[in-house]
This record gives sequence, C-alpha cells and structure tokens, in this order.
Amino acid sequence: MKIVKFGGSSVSNAENILRCIQIIKYKSINDSILVVVSAFGDMTDYLLDAAKSASVKDEKYLQVFSQIENHHIQIVKSLIPTSKQASVLSQVILKLNELEVLLNGCCLLGELSKKTEDLILSYGERLSAYILSEVIKAEGADCQLVDSRDILKTDEHFGKAIVNFTLSNSLIRSFFRENKHKVSIIPGFVAESESKQITTLGRGGSDYTAAIIAAALDMESLEIWTDVSGIYTADPKLVKQARTIKSLSFQEAMELSHFGAKVLYSPTLQPILAKNIPLYVKNTFEPEAAGTIIHHTIPRINGNAVRGISNIDHVALITLEGPGMVGVTGFSERLFEVFSKAEINIIFITQASSEYSICFAIEEVEAERAEKKINEEFHLEITEQKIKPALVEKDLSIIAVVGENMKNHQGISGKMFSALGRNNINIRAIAQGASERNISTIIAQKNVRKALNTLHEAFFEEDVVQLNLFIMGVGNVGSRFLEQIDKQREYLFKYLKLNVRVIGLANSRTMFFNEEGIVHNQWKESLNAGEKCSLDGFIERIRQLNLRNSVFVDMTASEEVARSYASYLYNSIGVVTCNKIACASDYDFYKRLKDLSRKYHAPFLFETSVGAGLPVIDTLKNLIASGDRIHKIEAVLSGSLNFIFNHFDDTTSFDEAVEMAQAAGYTEPNPLIDLSGIDVQRKLMILVRESGYKIEFHEVENGGFLPESCLKAKSTTELYQLLKENRSHFDALYYAASKVGGKLKFVASFEQGVARVGLQIIPSDHDFYHLEGKDNIILFYTDRYCEQPLVVKGAGAGASVTASGIFADVIRIGNKNI
Repeated sequence: MKIVKFGGSSVSNAENILRCIQIIKYKSINDSILVVVSAFGDMTDYLLDAAKSASVKDEKYLQVFSQIENHHIQIVKSLIPTSKQASVLSQVILKLNELEVLLNGCCLLGELSKKTEDLILSYGERLSAYILSEVIKAEGADCQLVDSRDILKTDEHFGKAIVNFTLSNSLIRSFFRENKHKVSIIPGFVAESESKQITTLGRGGSDYTAAIIAAALDMESLEIWTDVSGIYTADPKLVKQARTIKSLSFQEAMELSHFGAKVLYSPTLQPILAKNIPLYVKNTFEPEAAGTIIHHTIPRINGNAVRGISNIDHVALITLEGPGMVGVTGFSERLFEVFSKAEINIIFITQASSEYSICFAIEEVEAERAEKKINEEFHLEITEQKIKPALVEKDLSIIAVVGENMKNHQGISGKMFSALGRNNINIRAIAQGASERNISTIIAQKNVRKALNTLHEAFFEEDVVQLNLFIMGVGNVGSRFLEQIDKQREYLFKYLKLNVRVIGLANSRTMFFNEEGIVHNQWKESLNAGEKCSLDGFIERIRQLNLRNSVFVDMTASEEVARSYASYLYNSIGVVTCNKIACASDYDFYKRLKDLSRKYHAPFLFETSVGAGLPVIDTLKNLIASGDRIHKIEAVLSGSLNFIFNHFDDTTSFDEAVEMAQAAGYTEPNPLIDLSGIDVQRKLMILVRESGYKIEFHEVENGGFLPESCLKAKSTTELYQLLKENRSHFDALYYAASKVGGKLKFVASFEQGVARVGLQIIPSDHDFYHLEGKDNIILFYTDRYCEQPLVVKGAGAGASVTASGIFADVIRIGNKNI
C-alpha cells in the first residue's frame, strides 16, 4: 500500500486535478493507494475573509462566497460526465449552503471563535476530498471516501489540535483492515475531538495527516506532491539560483522546516521519524523530476556541509536584561511560564553568558501581548529597577544556515558572518545549538532578500560572485566600459567566476534601473526612456533595491557626484571612479572616504584617477603595504598634455594640437582643466596622499604656462579664440626648447615634502624625452628603488584605456583583491 498527499495549490483547478488523477492511476496499478487531499486553491484565506466580513450584504463577502461556490461547481462540471453530475452537484451545493449559513451567522453575530473557525475551515478539505473521490469513481476506479474525523482524534485545542496518537493509531489500523479499496481519498487537516467537535491540525495539517496515517500503517514511504520539485537550498522566489536538494536527513529537514522552508512543516516529520519512513517531496507538474528524499541517512554531497538556508519573516525580538537576573534561580522558569500560559511559541532564544540579558524571538503579531505579560510578571523587579521593562523590536527576520555536517567543518560561521558583514547586513542576535546543525541570526526584514542571496552565493554557487553595478555617466568612457563588460561576460564567468550585471544607468538627464540586469544592446533606448535623474534619487533607488555586492561606478568629472561617495560607502556600496575630485579635495574628506570604506567593508577604488588604465595606484599600494617608503616621485601624468606637446611643432600650432587632443577624446570636457595644470595637480596630490603624506591642493606649486587671459576663458569657444590670439607666446616656448635640443613636457614632482607641477624642457638623455603620443610615465624612488627608480609607463589617456582601468577595479572587487 502506498500513501501520497496532494498539496492545495497543486489541485486548484481542473487541469491540475487531472494531473493528480493520472498520478493516482499510475500508482494504483500494482498497489492500493491512500490519497490525502488539501483544499482546492486558497480556500483557507477565502473562508476566513468571508467569515470576518462586516455584513452578509458586504460586497467583499458576496464576492468571496461567489468565488468559492463557482470554483467548486465549475470543477465538478469540468471533470465529471454530465450524466453523473446531478448527485455530486447536489451534495456540493448542500455543503456550500451549510457553509453559507455558518458565514452568515458569524457576520450577524460579529463573532468568530476558534471552535467556529475550525468548523468553517474544515469545509475546504472536505469538499475537495469529496469531489476528487467522485471524479475517480466516475472513471470506474474502485474508490472510497474516508472521513478523516472517523480516524483522527484530538483534544479541543482549536486551531492546532493535539493528536491522541494511541486512539488515532488504533482507529486507523482498524479502519484499513476492514475497508480494502484500490483508492482511498482522505481530507487532510481535519480531525475530531472525542466530544465530536471538528478540529484542525494547524499549519501544514494535511501533510501532518498523511504522516500520521503512514506511521500508523507502517508504510514503506510517504510522498508529498506539491507545486515545486522538492525542497530548495533557499526560497526560489527570493533566490533565483536556488536549486533542489536531492537528499536530506530528518534532522536537517526538521531544522529547515522550523526556520521557514515553505514546502514542509516540521510536525509532518515527527510521526515518521521514529518509524524511519522516508519522505519524498515531488512536483505534480513534473512527475519525472527526482524531487527531494528525506531519510535517516546523513547525506554528504560534494563536501558541502551547508544543505540549505531558510528564513522566517515577521518576527519580533524581545530582550529582558538587568542585574536582577544574574544568579537568580528560577528566573528563566518564570519567564518561560509566562509564554506557556499565554500560548505564545518561542522561535529563537539566546542568553548572555553573564546571565545579564536574555532575548528571544516570537511571531510579530504576538509581540504586544507578550510584552504586557512579561512586564506584569516582573512588575516588582521592574519597579525596584532590578531589571528593565521588556524591550520589543519589530520588522525582523530569522535567517538560518542548516547542515548536519556543519559541526565537522571549521569556518562556516566565520564565512557566514563575513559575507553578511561585507554587505552591511547587521546581525541583531545569534543562536547556535550544541549540535551545530544550524546557525540562526536575526536581521532586519528589509535585508532578507539580500541576506539569502549573499549566503546562497557564499555556500552554493561554486564561488561565483555576482556584482551589481550602478553606473553614473555613459559618455565615451561609459559606453566603452559597457562594451567591454558585454564582450568579457562569458570569460569572467568561466574563468574568474564573476557574474557582472549592470542594474542602473544614469546621465545628467535620466536614470534607468532593472533589477534583473539591463540588456547590453538596449541600454541607450532604456536610458532615454528612463525617469528624471537626481543624485539623491539614484542612491535611494540603490538602497531600495538592496542588492548584494552593489558597486557605484562614477565616470563623470562632477564635483557634486564626487561629494556623494560618502553616502554610498556608508551603505556598504562599493565605489569605483575615474573622477579625481574626491581624492584631490580637502584632506579630511579624502580621509573620511577611506575610513568609511574600511568601517563598512565597502571597496573604494580609483586607479583610473591617475594614469588612466595604468596600474599606478595599485603598484604604489603594494610598495607601501610591503614596507617600502616613497622618497621622490617624478612623472608625466597628463596624457592629453603629452599628446599636445608631442604634436605641437613648427607646422602645427598649439591651438590646433589642443583641438586634435580634444577630438581624440584625450582631454577633459573643458580642456582648460588640462591646460591649466589643475588636472595634474590633482593627480600628483593623489599619489602623494597614497604614499602616506598629508597634502592639500594649495600646497602643490603650479608653474603654469598659459597666459593670464586664457586662464580667464569662460567657455571652450572663448578658450580656443584666446589660444589663437596668443600663438606667439606658445611658439616662443617651443623654440626655446628646440634651440637646446629638448622637448616640452608638463612634469609633476614630489621630493622632501615639496610638490610641484609645471612645464619643463626635457633634455635628450632624460627618461621623459622619448615619451611618445599620449603616454604617461611615473618614476618612484623608494628605500628599495633608490638608485634606479621603479618605472610605470604606458597609455595615459583615452576612453578605451580608462574604461579598461575601471573594469580592472571592478574585477578586483569581484575577486576580493582589494
């Protein structure tokens, strides 16, 4: 004999009922089969909504009851031949009329007791079982309808009745010895007290019914058919990468079900645990799928000690603390007695080793009642200030990491907490049993999705890290960056285990977000159709999305955007930027950004702020980290100025060379920033600060070469006009260098605490003389590189190399190489 249970959502319409019947037929070919049935669809919610309606004439009441009535009648008409419908419809309508009388009574009296609620709720399963049995009979099968009230006896704890196993087991065995049919249909969830009052078995009661019968009859196995293919590593509605767990121990399943795994409820396992009856969780829509098997064997798959992650939402944390608790015998007993008398279930508990405080989690709906009861019980101690009044915190959730073999693996809790910490998920409380089968934490409910995805990535996704990028500025550099991401996507996933997604884009006018990732070849259209952009609105949307491994990428030259970095870092959102302003602003702001980055585990990378794609800052960081000390820096840090002076000669005027550099995308949007030396001042400041020295912008000497009139240009057009008017000035600079066989280079230097930038004539034997095109060069003189400097040289301007430098910083974050 086999026993199966079909879930409510799996039999919510005619098509799904036919699927169930096909499975029943298949399984009853060689064996008799007992089928436990849940209510069709969301009957529980429908019925309670109807019972709580204000009036029988209330539109909501009429609508709800009409839904219930039409739903059941339609199923009968769809599945039973017309010639056999009359008697079935008659019985269904009779039961619905009874139900309507009950609902009318509740509405008229304005009262709904637990006893009446159980009676009303029983109609869902009873009607569903009756209709299903008639459908199977209509197809000619040997089928009987078993009234679960005849075989399941309970106390009168309405809403979650306690089963009398001695009596129930006896009745179950006796009934099935005397009644042998090929198919038996039994309503789940519904039972009866010894005084003949209808009771229900609480949440997951239909699964529990099936397990009770399976244990009483010593079945070989129990199958629960639902609408998912087994138990998942996490809630698949919240974690898209969640996958089916093929095998679980009873203990692991018990922990997962206790901490919110929706497919299975922990009472289901209790009857079959002692009998060692394996439980299969299968999918009605995919009967061939393996599903999950739960049994005594402790599985070990690929050495992963963590088997699943689950969560309970709408939790309240209650804390009781005070010196009056320390060493007081019986204090905990009094506290737990409060909950016992109030029939409030404690989900989670932890106590400080000093006994100074104890905290526990309960369902949020019970929080106010619990707080009142606790304060009443300990009124004297509170009055005498031995303990504080109960502190209640709401809007919380429990996240539990579960695995039978966790106790044999070191570092799991560290991995769990570091992953949550990196994503700014604050832990309010922690509990871990001596069995080490689960580690439970309480966090803010708003962080549940992020926490589940973060932990799932850490324990189940083969070290694949998902990076969620939010990009501000999509001009030349930004568009090249997006192209590079798309081109390298498969490589990153295959070889570096990185899944890089662009979630948000913004320019000066609009912004656009897509939580599933912006389609690479449609980003322009999406951004054009986006909403109005604002800096506050952009970061607020990132906070609302609350995605793990979020990174803000700034590709602007905006001071306002640079000043917003602190808000991102404070929220544990990484920042990658080519914008020099933040790190070249006042020293206190620079230091604050670095401190926020460390405090909130938010990467702050700005490699491309100096040298575009060259590894200048990374090289400098490695020198300092390894104990070296910088004494002197000499550098050509402006690719645009180097390009200009390399093309400025007796055939190409200075203003023409500037136009060429801007057309090639080597200058800032306003070329005056490059020509004035401000850009180089900022870059040198960043290098000096990263070398460990404190320096402000005004301390960098600027030996500028522009005439005063050019420095006062109010627009790019005016600047070019003034450059033309001052050609003789620039020609004189060129001929002065040419006369001595030198070349013009705009050089940055730092030595003995003095920082300078300015135009220099470079002789032919100098390292800078042969610096071609838009290249940069940086010479570091250190304790270790004292005679011959460490040289970093290469392209220092251009959209592609800058984009590649930003991309490298993003990859560093993904590889945690920061």
